This record gives sequence, structure tokens and C-alpha cells, in this order.
Amino acid sequence: MFRIVGQPGKDLCDRKLKVTRRDVLRVGGSGMFGFSLASLLKLQAANAVLPMAEVPGWNKAKSIILVYLQGGPSHLDLWDPKENVPDNVKSVFKPISTKLPGIKFAETLPKLAQLNDRFTLIRSMSYTPVGLFNHTAAIYQMMTGYTTDKVSPSGQLEPPSPKDFPNFGSHIVKMKPVDVPMLPFVMLPRPLQESNVVGKGGAAGFLGKAFDPYTLYPAGDDMDMKKMERIIIDDLQLPPEVFSVRLRRRAKLRELVNKQMPAIDKAVASYELDRHYQQALDLVVSGRAREAFNLKSESEATREAYGRTTFGDSLLLARRLAEAGTRVVEVIWPKVANSDNHSWDQHRDLSKRMKNQSGPMFDQGLSGLIEDLDQRGMLDDTMVVAIGEFGRSPQRGVSTSGNDNTSDGRDHWPYCYTGLVAGAGIKRGYVHGKSDKTASAPLEDPVHPGELLATIYHSFGINPEMMVMNHLNQPRELVKASPVSALFA
Repeated sequence: MFRIVGQPGKDLCDRKLKVTRRDVLRVGGSGMFGFSLASLLKLQAANAVLPMAEVPGWNKAKSIILVYLQGGPSHLDLWDPKENVPDNVKSVFKPISTKLPGIKFAETLPKLAQLNDRFTLIRSMSYTPVGLFNHTAAIYQMMTGYTTDKVSPSGQLEPPSPKDFPNFGSHIVKMKPVDVPMLPFVMLPRPLQESNVVGKGGAAGFLGKAFDPYTLYPAGDDMDMKKMERIIIDDLQLPPEVFSVRLRRRAKLRELVNKQMPAIDKAVASYELDRHYQQALDLVVSGRAREAFNLKSESEATREAYGRTTFGDSLLLARRLAEAGTRVVEVIWPKVANSDNHSWDQHRDLSKRMKNQSGPMFDQGLSGLIEDLDQRGMLDDTMVVAIGEFGRSPQRGVSTSGNDNTSDGRDHWPYCYTGLVAGAGIKRGYVHGKSDKTASAPLEDPVHPGELLATIYHSFGINPEMMVMNHLNQPRELVKASPVSALFA
């Protein structure tokens, strides 16, 4: 079976359609016409950057700030509260009105309730888990678009591996390199983690370490709210005794030496060492990244708007990094799963922890970020996504993942939860999808995590179904999903 691929959408009613992975796979006998797999991949790679101005949301984003709520926050106790339901389902928090008529949040989010005319809320995030309901597998899926293939009986996974699928940020910065001397991809203030599995889904995997994020993980306990003020960026500092002119002279000397070593140059040509060296040199000399990390240059009013916490400071740094030219910033919730105090993994003490800890810190920080970006005009081309790996069980006190839960706790629930998306052409004041009476399952327009990733790629002008070669030189799609076009204005 074969199918000749022509101009995308030319023979269809909807001319917005493009070449997909299915088109490529249908060309089963293409070799007889002179096509090779390489030719097809080249065609699709070209299609990944075709101008598609008529498609909503295409290529609107210049940067993205992912606010990753690792641990899995309870959607019923934040932004999808339910009334007229059994007591063990109903949130202990009162529902409050928002800027949008008929849309209510829980009282845990008073500030975001007054800003929901500026973002889209997806109340129908949903997937059926592969294996156990563990955090690491769900985090890996959300960050890469793929499910893991090794889940042990304990629910944990193998540690990060160079064979892993890349974090979506690594794909973006490879295909859309920064055009200023700036860190392309930054992750802070701590790694993705469940128990002793650290960093799974947070690196470049088979793309290679060149596309790993720059990690800013300051020392100190997770409850230390001042540690972002003590960040160390020695690798971005220009030593006092070395002036930029002197550093440039050293670079010139290095070039002269290299000219006398053609054999070595030829041997390492494929590694593009000169380009990488020059990028690192420009980054250090320009001082652009060092200044972006200087929180003290912000006014006290701005600092207070974000909240003087690790989370608030991280979001403020994210805004400064995006403003300076960083393409991808991932702010990881500063408390791991399987922990207490500020964690979203609330199997017990949900009422106290949501009310006094995670709720206020999240509401203050994210509302500060959205308002600040909007006032600066940065929401035009900066995408903001706030989401966890899953939600929490509609019924309190039940076990869905093998964990013990008290009557004041909710277990893991991937079948229905909520995410927030804003900026870069995303609709303002829109609620996508709808959950059922108990927020157990989507009633309308379910959105899979892979579809959310596809939407992110689309917003950067990258075809989410384009092929990349893995560590075995096998073709793989960025993600096996299509963007959710209804999210775009």
C-alpha cells in the first residue's frame, strides 16, 4: 500500500491540514518511486517549519514557562469544586465566584479567581494510566509525551537514562535555538522527583546532553523560603581578574592554535566544538544571564506580588529569564511527592496543608506571574502552563494507588483533572471541557497530556508529529498526538 504525499491539505476540504505521521506510514512501497526513509523524514522536517499563519496559534510563542505542580494537586479543592455531592466528595473549602459568570473556584484561589479572564482553564485533562498510578511514570509521560516501559511492583521506575525520550523543552531548544547570548533552557528550583527516583523525564535523553536544561538547584531544605536569594551561578560569572578583552584574546589565541592542527580539527568537526565554545564565551562575556538571575534589581512591590517564597522567587526568575531570551523555563513545585508540608501529594491533612501551605503559595505566585507578564505585554508571546501529573480522587479516604489515605486525604486520580494555559495566542477567559458531577471523568472534550504537549509544540511553530531519530537511529514522533486547536483564539 502506498500513498503519494502532495501539498498539505490541497485535496481536502480543510486546507489547514498538513502531512502527518499517518501519511508517512502509508507510503509502504515508496522505495520503488525513489523515496527513502531519509527523504520522507526530510520532507516531514521541512513541513515542521512551514509557515502556517492561517492555523490558530501557529508559531505564536517565543518562550514558555511551565509551572509544574509535581505531586498532583486536587482539582476539586482548587479550581473545579463541586456542589450537591456526597460529603466525602465535596471539598471542605467553599466555592467562590470568579471573573467569569457561572465559573467557580474553591476559596483556596482568591487571587486567581479574579484573573481567570486572562487565561484558559482545561477541566478535562484525562488519561488511563499504564501500570501503577505512580508519580514518576505520570511525570515522564507529561514531560516527554511517552509512557515508560519499566514499572516495578513498588511503583518506582529505573533512574534517568540517555535512552530516555527527551523532555519537550529539549526538543524546542534544539529546533528553535535562542538568538541572543542566553541560557536556552532552565529548570529550577529543584529536580523532578519521587522518593529516590530523581530527574526522570527532566533531561534531553537521546538528544544528548547538549540539550539538557541548565539546572538551578540551590542548596537548602525545601522549607527554606529564602534560598533563591542565595543562588550560586559561578559558571556564569566572569572572574574579577579576567576582563572580557583578555578573554577574547584567549579565544583568538585558541583559533590560531587550531589552525595549526587540521588533523584534530577534522577529527572533532562533527562535535561543533568551536560553535559551542563561542556560545559559552558569549554567554559569560555578555552578562545577560547573570543579570537575569539578579532578583535584587526588582522592586519590593514586585517581590511582594509574587510572594517571598521559594516558589514565588522561582516564578519571578522565570519571568526575568524569559524576558532576557530564555526559550524554556520549567519551574518545578519546590516540594517532592511522597512528602508532607507544602507537598501536593496530600493523602492526609489535605485541609490544613491546602489552606495554610500549598494553596496560598500557589495562588500568590501564579497570579503574580500572570499579572506581571500581562502588564509587560509578555503574554503576547510567552506561554504559561500550570499543571500536575494527575489530580486527586473524588472520594476522600479511598485507595486508588495502593497508598493509605485518611478521611482528610485524596489519592492519585489521572482520569480527570485540571490544567491552566495562558499567553501566546491562547484564549482569554475560556474554560475548555467539563467534568462530570463528581469531577471523576470528563463530560466534554477530554484532553490527553500528549495533546497538551502537541499544543505547546504547535505554538512554537513545530509540527508535533515530525520525526526525530532516537538513540537506535529509529524514527520517532515528537509526540503521537495533535494540538487542541480550540484552545487558541
